[in-house]
Amino acid sequence: MQLFRLLPTMALIVACTPQDVPDASRSAQFVQYPEKLFDTFETSCSGPGETFEKIGDHGFECSEFLPPDTTAYLILNYDGYPQDLPQSVMRLTSTKNASGYRVDATLFFKVPQKSGSTVEIPVESKTLDTAISALYQAMGGSPT
Repeated sequence: MQLFRLLPTMALIVACTPQDVPDASRSAQFVQYPEKLFDTFETSCSGPGETFEKIGDHGFECSEFLPPDTTAYLILNYDGYPQDLPQSVMRLTSTKNASGYRVDATLFFKVPQKSGSTVEIPVESKTLDTAISALYQAMGGSPT
């Protein structure tokens, strides 16, 4: 899945930080607004077939088209609409709270349906969750 081009960037950041392995989490707490995290996320979402989008006031989304075999699998297994291809999506949202800002990552496949609606299939991966936690930690956050 090409969306995870972020992983080499994450690995590089992780390689340059202390090797305390955080618990796998898709959420983290930041004292200050994590502008560097969101800027890095936007920069990493600039490849061919990738689209970066601001979602509301507190969210960012990177979506990209998938390889043909994955696309076919999702269309066939989730009753997708071949004229509107599935994409992989990574969404980061921030919420202000008493301790600063909480950031949550959501990963899913978005499969458009003929009716015009979309089905979102969550992506679950302990390895990916650990990499996201390491990125949060490298950017100054505390995985929760």
